[in-house]
Amino acid sequence: MTALTDPTTVVAALRAAGCVFAEDEAELILTTARTPEELAAMVARRAAGEPLEHVLGWAGFHGLRVRVEPGVFVPRRRTEFLVDQALAQAPGASVVVDLCCGSGAVGAALAAALGDVELHAADIDTAAVGCARRNIAPYGGHAHTGDLYDALPPALRGRIGILAANVPYVPTGEVGLLPAEARDHEPLVALDGGDDGLDVLRRVAAGAPEWLAPGGCVLVETSERQAGTAVEAFAGAGLSARLAVSEELYANVVIGVRDRAVSL
Repeated sequence: MTALTDPTTVVAALRAAGCVFAEDEAELILTTARTPEELAAMVARRAAGEPLEHVLGWAGFHGLRVRVEPGVFVPRRRTEFLVDQALAQAPGASVVVDLCCGSGAVGAALAAALGDVELHAADIDTAAVGCARRNIAPYGGHAHTGDLYDALPPALRGRIGILAANVPYVPTGEVGLLPAEARDHEPLVALDGGDDGLDVLRRVAAGAPEWLAPGGCVLVETSERQAGTAVEAFAGAGLSARLAVSEELYANVVIGVRDRAVSL
């Protein structure tokens, strides 16, 4: 067990398990583990296929170290593009909601960048809500459990400046094709978006105008092939819709804005 304190041994163990970035992962594990016993356990978990972020207990996201607990969706680096788009669209937002929040990484990143905001995060998964509550606590955030808008306090209706919804968008028939790290260790509800992957997105789009403040925006991430249909769903809900793309991050974000002149 003590031999694992040698970085070379840790790298070799991770490489033998098929970790492509064994050197980088070894460095993170070695700097996170507090005892030789904990180090051995972490290496074993990673070698068994558990996501690195679950093993470490955190993920780097938009300049933050976000807590990520076992069984909770791991925030992806590409989702940082959604955060950047939200900040560009509504730099003065005072009410922020992180819907389908998972770990709450998006909400925490938005609050960290915006400063003094009223922050809410919601998810249907209780484990995710517990994790998100801990991540948004430093920003005075509130975490809620429930199905999309049903989870939100009614007082938020018509007041939200940024509604970020990192919805599941993998078609049901393709969930089995995902990497084992996602299939085996992340909740199905955070991955499966229905027959064409857009079931939850359509529900978010349909309800958004009622919850957004005039000029407020809703943002969702989707795939390149789904983007056109997703934009249509936003437009069909009465939002001004557009697509933002980052080729570097392979990210596609649909942005919908509630017209300032429309009263609901």
